[in-house]
Amino acid sequence: MPTPPAYLTIAADLRAAILSGELPAGTKLPSESGLMRQYDVSRTVAKWAIAVLKGEGIVEGRAGSGVYVRDTTRLVRHARGRDVRSGDGPTSPFARDAAGAGQHGTWEHHSRHEQADERIAARLGIEPGAPVMRTSYRFLADGEPIQLSVSHEPLALTKDTPIEWPEDSDVKGVVTRMDAIGVRVDEVVERVSLRSATAEEVEALNLPARTFVHTIERTYTAGGTPVETAHIVLPGGRYDLVYRLPID
Repeated sequence: MPTPPAYLTIAADLRAAILSGELPAGTKLPSESGLMRQYDVSRTVAKWAIAVLKGEGIVEGRAGSGVYVRDTTRLVRHARGRDVRSGDGPTSPFARDAAGAGQHGTWEHHSRHEQADERIAARLGIEPGAPVMRTSYRFLADGEPIQLSVSHEPLALTKDTPIEWPEDSDVKGVVTRMDAIGVRVDEVVERVSLRSATAEEVEALNLPARTFVHTIERTYTAGGTPVETAHIVLPGGRYDLVYRLPID
């Protein structure tokens, strides 16, 4: 296997020490000079390693003092069981994620009609150029941006229904919204990967450059027919992704 870049190795070592409690909240990290000596790297590499951790939100710089471990609560995204049809509490899966971490979840959104390109058409099982509802989101926990998402739904399914515009009713979450028009979602598929953040993601999520993010391509289906697909972006250090799967 290829050797990871030195700055990622340093970031991984520091991250492990933070998550294990070896470096608790409020602890000052080694200086750039200290990391240079410890790992025999340049100052640029040491800077990049710290920048990765800052981007993940687990350390913060203090002017004239250094870099310290932040006292943060990570949101936990439980892939299994995160969608509900009824019951007490918020129907938005993100709102439940935030509430579970003791934080207040809010989001910004913008919806518009557009035509599906080949990539979205393939994911929704429709013809390229077919009309879809596109909704972009920026999610915040206690006012801090923590997630981006772009969702597409086929208008052949939702047009002229109460859920055509995803944020225009009190019903939130794909499963609950589809239930409202008699479409029972019975499966969700998620494809998770890791990559460098784009310039637009860096700006929207207040991240430093050279930051890595988790991406999730998610598609909900009802009876084998896709009803919604989304591209989700999560800063790695601000989220725990939990998958609990039954064994037959």
